Amino acid sequence: MAEATIRDVAARAQVSVASVSRALNGLNNVRGDTRERILAAAEELGYVPHAGARSLSLARAHSIGVVLPDLHGEFFSECVRGMDREASRRGYLLLLSNMHDEGDRAMKALRAMRGRVDGLLVMAPHIAPDLLADALSPGLPAVLINCLQAKQARASLRVDNHVGAEAVVRHLVEAGCRQIVHLAGPTGNIDARERAEGYRQAMHRLLPNVPPVVLPGDFNEGAGEALARRIAAGEIACDAVFAANDMMALGCLHGLRSAQIAVPEQIAVAGFDDVPLARYLGLTTVQVRIAELGARAVARLVDQIEGKAQGAEQTLLTPELIVRGTTAQSLHN
Repeated sequence: MAEATIRDVAARAQVSVASVSRALNGLNNVRGDTRERILAAAEELGYVPHAGARSLSLARAHSIGVVLPDLHGEFFSECVRGMDREASRRGYLLLLSNMHDEGDRAMKALRAMRGRVDGLLVMAPHIAPDLLADALSPGLPAVLINCLQAKQARASLRVDNHVGAEAVVRHLVEAGCRQIVHLAGPTGNIDARERAEGYRQAMHRLLPNVPPVVLPGDFNEGAGEALARRIAAGEIACDAVFAANDMMALGCLHGLRSAQIAVPEQIAVAGFDDVPLARYLGLTTVQVRIAELGARAVARLVDQIEGKAQGAEQTLLTPELIVRGTTAQSLHN
């Protein structure tokens, strides 16, 4: 089957070739409903604009769309900091948006970028692979960060969550901990799922006679504080808490200390990500190198946009355990 042309898109959308060109190049002199019709036609036909022709007809916008699950919090601000640093170095601007859920709002956040940016960076660990694939325009360069793909059709960067979780459990066991509970992230989030899987696998290998305990969380500090209250009330017996991210770990740390429970002498606490606040509060955690992750994603995307790289290279990043005061002085031995 022959590849779709710009004339095919114009015919499907019932507009002129010039209107298709303006819409796909992100010009403002196209009505909103017309632009949506053109973009829908291009997606249905699988139309991919020829990079050489596009560069001749119009200079690049030199803008990158960034779609994240959230726009506040230490993890995302650090990630955007790395993205912005590399984008500025390469001569590009960032346009930020967020996608909170799997509904229409999440898909609209992606579709709204079409025709306005030269490429997309998407961090959507909470979005189903099929939905994500449907929302991404085949003609727009994209790099996915910590996403699952139905088909490995896009370049991606992912953190090896299993390795990071196993490193935490191994460290806690070596520190003498035996009742290690895991405070998990939200259901449906691939990072949360993989970290819980890594915890369970490590517990089965290192403490085969101790049943793993996975408690529900949501990546927010409140979940950690709630767990600390349950521990202080005697509802949960443990000598270590491994939280699926730093913010829950820090919430738990604050709650335990408020309840006069010594950390790490009575209960050790560890997190995942190594947000800047974790360093100042002495939290043992798994270092993802968040800013570097964002910068590498931008570099990969710009290389695609400028024709210096092609294909769907998948990169799995190995995180590093950083031992600090919330476990380093454990007296469980």
